[in-house]
Parts: sequence; structure tokens; C-alpha cells
Amino acid sequence: MDTLHGILERIVFENPDTGYTVGRFFARGHPEQLTVVGNLAAVNPGESLILQGTWVNTTRYGRQFKIERSETILPANIVGLRKYLGSGLIKGIGPKMAARIVNKFGMDTMDVIEQTPEKLARIPGIGKKRVKRIQQAWEAQREIKNVMLFLQSHDVSTAHAAKIYKTYENEAIPIVTENPYRLADDIYGIGFVTADTIAQKLGMEKNAPHRVQAGIKYVLSQKADEGHVFQHRTELIEACQKILEQEPDAIETGIIALAEKEEIILPDKRREPPRSPGTEELVTPIVKDEALQTAPTAGAADAVYLAPFYYAELGVANQFARMLSHRHREHDSPLHIDASLRQLEAEMRIHFAPQQRAAIHTALSEQAMILTGGPGTGKTTTTVGMIRLFEAEGRRIALTAPTGRAAKRLSETTGREAKTIHRLLEFSPQENGFKRNRRNPLEADVVIVDEMSMVDLVLMNRFMQAMRPSTTLILIGDTDQLPSVGAGNVLRALIDSQKIPVIKLTEIFRQAQQSLIVTNAHRINTGEFPQLTGPTDRNFFFIEEANPEEAAELICSLISERLPRHYNYHPMDDIQLLCPMRRGTLGSENLNKRLQEVLNPVGGTSGPESARKTNPEALRGWQAFRVGDKVMQVRNNYNYEVFNGDIGRIASINSVDKKVLLQFPDKRVDYDMADLGELVLAYATTIHKAQGSEYPAVVIPLHTQHYLMLQRNLLYTGITRAKERVVLVGTRQALGLCIRNNQVMERNSHLAERMQSMS
Repeated sequence: MDTLHGILERIVFENPDTGYTVGRFFARGHPEQLTVVGNLAAVNPGESLILQGTWVNTTRYGRQFKIERSETILPANIVGLRKYLGSGLIKGIGPKMAARIVNKFGMDTMDVIEQTPEKLARIPGIGKKRVKRIQQAWEAQREIKNVMLFLQSHDVSTAHAAKIYKTYENEAIPIVTENPYRLADDIYGIGFVTADTIAQKLGMEKNAPHRVQAGIKYVLSQKADEGHVFQHRTELIEACQKILEQEPDAIETGIIALAEKEEIILPDKRREPPRSPGTEELVTPIVKDEALQTAPTAGAADAVYLAPFYYAELGVANQFARMLSHRHREHDSPLHIDASLRQLEAEMRIHFAPQQRAAIHTALSEQAMILTGGPGTGKTTTTVGMIRLFEAEGRRIALTAPTGRAAKRLSETTGREAKTIHRLLEFSPQENGFKRNRRNPLEADVVIVDEMSMVDLVLMNRFMQAMRPSTTLILIGDTDQLPSVGAGNVLRALIDSQKIPVIKLTEIFRQAQQSLIVTNAHRINTGEFPQLTGPTDRNFFFIEEANPEEAAELICSLISERLPRHYNYHPMDDIQLLCPMRRGTLGSENLNKRLQEVLNPVGGTSGPESARKTNPEALRGWQAFRVGDKVMQVRNNYNYEVFNGDIGRIASINSVDKKVLLQFPDKRVDYDMADLGELVLAYATTIHKAQGSEYPAVVIPLHTQHYLMLQRNLLYTGITRAKERVVLVGTRQALGLCIRNNQVMERNSHLAERMQSMS
């Protein structure tokens, strides 16, 4: 191998997941800058490096030095030192401040920062607080360097190493050495596969109990990500055998060990109510029917649950049992409701259809009810009618929905305040929980939940814990849409239990019939081919394009030029591209990059001019974010109080303080750059992520390369996200596949059976 000694001038590209880096390098004995490529852990421009590797020639990029090994040494001269300190290495020190420090202390700068940092206060602009920040950041950087070099030797990516250090700090190396599988439990983005790779590098035996147990939890977690609340024991063992390469007996031993620790639950072996610390809030006791807690559900003999899902399923069933068995008020008589309805119709100058009247009757006479129906069937009008009559009785009403966008829609359509479920339950990241719970329930007489198809089992359990038994609960949703992203299919299970009255609105009103979006959504839902032609002023279009590359170009043109020009839409605010999948030419990941280049190019027109000039593309990595970018949060982050699916815009990027300011519809949030792995571009998103949202215009690519995801409920959900206009781009074959494929994957859950067990 060849060896290069020199200084890293700048980083052109860095993949935070793999550590793969492309850099420009000044090497001794080479008059020109060199291009170096390979894995570099935690490097910063200005660092002196010793690189070992080989020279390669590529057609596209020319001659490059491919790195096999690297070693970092302190900067060897003043220029390197300035670049090193000003590269963003330490929060609070940018290029200008770095120049001041190095000009003052020269080559003694490192010793000053490390041993006598108080001397930094002699420099104008650096006070005692800033000195302390610099000292803390330097110590953290030194420690993270040690951790990252250790982890790099065990094939851990730079991004993962940073998260590991942030979680465990100086204890990172001993924790990882003792039990690397803790990473999968403690750190978002590090799963069993990564932890297992580290463990194998550390010499852990393949049959080690830590490994087997972590593998079991990993398989259960994967199934939960697919929507399953539990896994059948035989299927679990088979899946574990494939990834662990262990005999069934070893896996059985792991299952038993996890069950003894109550990390997983085997209901067929369980005869006592849950007693694990912290679970008393999750499972509400039933006074009338204790058997529901203690007896296994029929058919659950081989079920294996991760503990949170078991407690959630039990908790939802128990709380509904309490609610439906307590009646603390006299419900309105049918005659009284009819009289109130006639008066309301006169005030609203409408006439409720029979199904709508039945729904309002049910809401005012039952403890709980479910209202379901497709677009144009009058769910909103019916909901407003319920609210008006409840208000006339002087009852306190709370309106809620699972996402911020869905809550905003509910507020706009009803004219009343609506909150997300998290905000309604007053989630507090400081207290690591919901303030509203069984001990401090919601102070509402009526709670109305919209977009119930999006609510997963765990969130439903938390919500039900905060409900008083005397509160009237109204659940509204469309069962033909996609089920929740999280585990369970709560709305479907509640309907299937037949314990709660259900009113389904089926009549499409005349005004809605004039919209091709509504009529085509219903045609698709019944297996009919949609109407694709009509007058030029129609609101549903299909553009046929079989070539994926041509289709991608067409989509970019539609969003950036054609739709804005014809309908005066803002390309970012009014148009949303919804994709069946993330991968592929017509997947959300590729189309996001292409739309970013079209709608927000480097040095483009989005965001403040000063930010574009100084930092047009401040974040490096496989996903380069820019000021003005439209981005989506992809997991719940309770510290920032932003949740999975929230969409915002990047307002500013501060590479010195390692902060990114995001503007959401209702607030601004300062993100630490270490948390940017929780964000993705949102010019395009998957249809799953768009549930509960509504946009003026929606563009949907449909191509046979998406055949794995082409399902009727997926297309139905995507189309019903549009208020004014839908454009499908793709092939009739793909459209036909969608319509014909009505096989909805069943999710493993016993919620309906538990509900049916209630007396």
C-alpha cells in the first residue's frame, strides 16, 4: 500500500451511515490537491492525517486515493490549526473565532484549550460562559474521538458512533464491550443487525444469551413495525432460527428467560395481573370482571408479545369495559333528540340524511360510538351537528386527532379548537410521560377523536387511560384507508368486537358527486376502474407514461411549473407528491432529491438571502439539507415535541453552534445536528406518511416497479388526501393492479376477542 502524509483541506461528501467520505487532501510531495475516498471516522478539515491505501482511476472522477487505513495526528502548522478549529469541531468556534485564537496562542493553542482554557478569556468576544462551553465541547470531542476510533475498528458508522457517545458519554466503551445488544434497545437507528456486527467483532459467542434474547426482541420488533401486536410462537422460533442460526431449544430458552424478566409476555402462562414496575398505569383494573385480566384470550395459546403491546391490548379492553359498564348520567330520550335535531336543522338551514340522524341519535344516547364513511358522505356535517347539540346541553367537549395536520383539519372544519392526542394528554418530556392519565383524567364530558384509522394500539391505550368512565367517546374514521403505521388495527378491532355501536355513512351527497376525486375514490373502493377522461376543468387526471425516468421528469415539471402556472399553486405549500414506496426511480427518496434540485437548488431562491450566500448547503451526508427545504420528522421526539409525520421548513443552519432551526406551522424548533437523522426531505413522501393530511393538490406516481405495494386501500388513501386536484402519473397496468388487489394484510391482535370477552 502507498502512504500519504498531509492535511485534509475539505470534505466534499460524507455518508453518516457508513462513514464513507470523499475529501480534498494536501499531501507532502504532491503539488496539487488530491481526491481521497474511503472510511474516515470523525475527521474535520484541517486535521493532519496519515493515509494508507491504493491509487485507483475512474472514468467519471479520474485518479483517486482509496483509503484502507487512517491515523489522525494534531495539525502541524498554523494554517492547519486554524482550519481544524474553525471546521465546526467545537460548538461556538467558527472560522473567525478560530483565527483569533490561533493568532493569539499559535502552536500552543491545543495546550491552552486543554490545560489552561481560562486564558481564552483574554481574546475579545470570549467571556467566561463561552470559555466553559469551549472547554466542555473540547473534552466531549476528545472523548468522542476515542469512542469513534474504538467503534470504527468494529465497523460502526460515524453517525452511529456519535449517537452512542451522546447516549452513554464516557461509559460508551465499557457498555458496548459488556453488552453491545443494549444499543438496539437504547438508541434509535441502531438495530439488532448493527449491534450483532459489533458483538461479533468483539468476539461474543453466537449462542450467548445476550445475543439470543436480543434476536428474539428484534424479530418481535420487526413484526410490530409490520403492524403485528404479537407473534405466534412457532413462527417466532422459525424467524429467529434464520437470523441467529441457533437450534429451537436455544431460542426457547431465550423466550423463557425474557418472559421471566417480563420483557416479553406469554399470555397462556400468565395467571396474575401485571405487576412489573411502571405497568400499573397501563392496565386499568376491572371491578366487575376480573377474569378479563387473568384468563388468556381464546386462541392466544402460542402468542408471544413484547411487554408494551401486551399491556396496551389489555389496557384498551379493560378501559372500554369500565366505560361501557358505567352510566353516570341519564341519556337523552329519542323524542327529545328529535326535537333538538329539528331545531338544529332550522338553525343550520340543512336537512340531515337518515344515516346522519341515526349517528347523532347514537352519539347523544350511547356511552361510546364509531362513525365511519368515505369522502363526501357527510362525516363533517354530522360531527358539527353532534357538537352543536352537545354544546346546547352545556357539555364540555374535547376534539382531538393523532397528528398535528389532522387536528388542524378538524379545527378548520368544526370551527372549534382541536389538539393532537399528545397535546390533549399533556405529554411532558421532562416528566417522561403524559400528565393526563388514570389518576388525572381529562376534564371533558365528550371526547371526539378524528382519523381513528391512524391511531395505533399503544397510543390508544395511553388515551383510554385518561378517559373518565362517564365521558362520552366518539370515534370517527374511514376503515377503508390504510391502518396505522404503528402496531394494531384499533378501529377495525373495535368495530369487529361488536361491543360499540357503529354508524357507517354510505350516501354520497349531490355536491360531492360533482367531484371526480370523490366519485373515483368510491369507484376504486368498490373495485371499479376510475373515470379518467372528462372536461378540461375536471379535478382528476391520469397521465400515461411507462418509462420511469420520463415519468420522474414529468412529475418534477408538474410540481414546479405546470400545476402552479395553471392553478396558481405554490409548489411547496399547495402540492404534495405521494409515492407508494420509498425506493426506486419513482420512490420518495429519489424524487425528493430531484425536486430539491428543482425547487430549492444550491444558492436558490428559498430562505433568507444571507443564509443562501454563506451556507447554501451546510449539512453534508447522503441527505444534504438546505435552508428553505421542506422536511418531515420520521419519529416521535418528545424533547422537541415534534412527532412522526410533522412537516416543517428549514429556516436557518448554524454550522458553528451545530444547530438547525426548523419552522413548523405552530412553532420554531432548534434541532441539534446530531438529531438530523430523524428528518427526511418532504417534497415527496409515502402515502403511509400522508395519512390524516389534506393538500390542495396531490400527485401520485403509479408504476409496476411499485407492484409490491400496489393495493386498493393505498391508492384510495392517496386520492382522498386531495381537496381540489389529483394527478396520477404512470401506467394503466399499475392502476389496474391497485384496484384488483384488495388483499389487506391481517395483523396479529387479540383486541377484538378481548373486547368480546367483556360481560
